[in-house]
Amino acid sequence: MHQKKYRKEHGLFLVEGIKSIIEFIHSSYQIHSIFYNIEQSNLLPKLPANINLFEVNNVELGKISTLQTPQGFLAIVYIPKDKKIDQKSLQNEFTLVLDGVQDPGNMGTIIRTADWFGFKKIICSEDTVEAFNPKTVQATMGSLARVEIYYENLTSFLDQNQLPVFGALLDGESIYQTNWGKEGLVILGNEGKGISAEIIKKINKPVTIPRFGAAESLNVAVSAAIFCSELVRVKN
Repeated sequence: MHQKKYRKEHGLFLVEGIKSIIEFIHSSYQIHSIFYNIEQSNLLPKLPANINLFEVNNVELGKISTLQTPQGFLAIVYIPKDKKIDQKSLQNEFTLVLDGVQDPGNMGTIIRTADWFGFKKIICSEDTVEAFNPKTVQATMGSLARVEIYYENLTSFLDQNQLPVFGALLDGESIYQTNWGKEGLVILGNEGKGISAEIIKKINKPVTIPRFGAAESLNVAVSAAIFCSELVRVKN
């Protein structure tokens, strides 16, 4: 489960830490197994009968964990079946679209941020990092259990889209002066290259976060947080 090819082959991924595991237990995800440290068994909540439970010691947990310091609990969770986004479900709301985001920590932070601000869906290009990468899952702190992640061919998806397409670009209109309306897609690009040239052509409303200092760029997860905050403020 540490490697993508085996996660894909078996349709399973790892979740570590009791707080995150509880989030998945209370979600639509199905839990296959939970491995737990004998010394922390008192933290286990009441579980459905179909979840396999395994007691392990610290050495055993260290062998299966992806963390340098295991948190005492590790769950194996079923990956949901791939599904295509329903374009109609995107109406009357704003949705983040990620184009080529590669860092699993950034991806997890974006999912966690989206959850904080009430965004229920994120659409990703096919080359965006996998949502079920252990580092991504860890960075979401359980928010992956509530935010739906879709992987699409962005070119085809945007060709079928009828909503306004906002894009985070350096030469766009200030995020604080943009007329957002009531719905739309907000595209954020790769950490180093930004939004790809092909996808830039699909943007009809370029937007920028104004720079007041000397930094060359903003981290994509930080940019996502600023966009989410402004969108929620404007809509409410």
